[in-house]
Amino acid sequence: MNPYLTRAADWLRAADGLLITAGAGMGIDSGLPDFRGPGGFWAVYPALGRARLDFTSIANPAAFRRDVGLAWGFYGHRLALYRRTVPHAGFALLRALAPEPQGAFVFTSNVDGQFQKAGFAEERVCEVHGSLHVLQCLRPCSQALWPADAFLPEVDEAECRLTNAPPSCPRCGGLARPNVLMFGDGGWVETRSAAQHERLESWLQGVERLVCVEIGAGTAIPTVRLFGEHCRAPLIRINPSEPDVPSGDAVSLPLGGRAGLEALADAVGRR
Repeated sequence: MNPYLTRAADWLRAADGLLITAGAGMGIDSGLPDFRGPGGFWAVYPALGRARLDFTSIANPAAFRRDVGLAWGFYGHRLALYRRTVPHAGFALLRALAPEPQGAFVFTSNVDGQFQKAGFAEERVCEVHGSLHVLQCLRPCSQALWPADAFLPEVDEAECRLTNAPPSCPRCGGLARPNVLMFGDGGWVETRSAAQHERLESWLQGVERLVCVEIGAGTAIPTVRLFGEHCRAPLIRINPSEPDVPSGDAVSLPLGGRAGLEALADAVGRR
């Protein structure tokens, strides 16, 4: 067996708590698009490519003030995509790897809600950049948040444009936006994510033998990578393109998310 897998399996067998840290690479095996680089982004949203709008320009609260139909066309398409996406088998393998007695806790920059959809308890997920399944006021007129369940976006995919009415704030009647941390975002209501982070910190204090499994977290926005590294626990990094690990108790599996988790589960004997 690969010596790195053997070492990782030993850590997992001895652990009493599993911290799962995940970036955008976790969703690729479920069929979710990879937005790395304008080429990949514009391949998914050619209308934005024609307008020369990159990810930072459309994933920005200013886009809602500039062109609400285009901004909600982008986010509405993503919301519908996340709703119909089925989490890949790696999510179930992570649940099987969670040790007793403390189980697992998720720290993710993903806003797609896939961990909850895969069966992870809401109170064991920390979405550090928010969730597309939750709405807030664009202004915002208050700190109120509410589920996006009632909003059913209709999107002209060729033009990346919302064709039905956008959601509105139930308090002031103004435009609603996703409760997602965007670029240049001074209006993000962070109360939900902050409460999730508090629950995570409390959970970490009760774990004696923590192991961190990181999947698909890049260095462009290193929030997820740094959080796992700073936990001072053995780190198992699954990443096909940026597999480097810090010195110390860390191993690298240069594989995609599902393939890396399958290899881990086989090594531990929990598949």
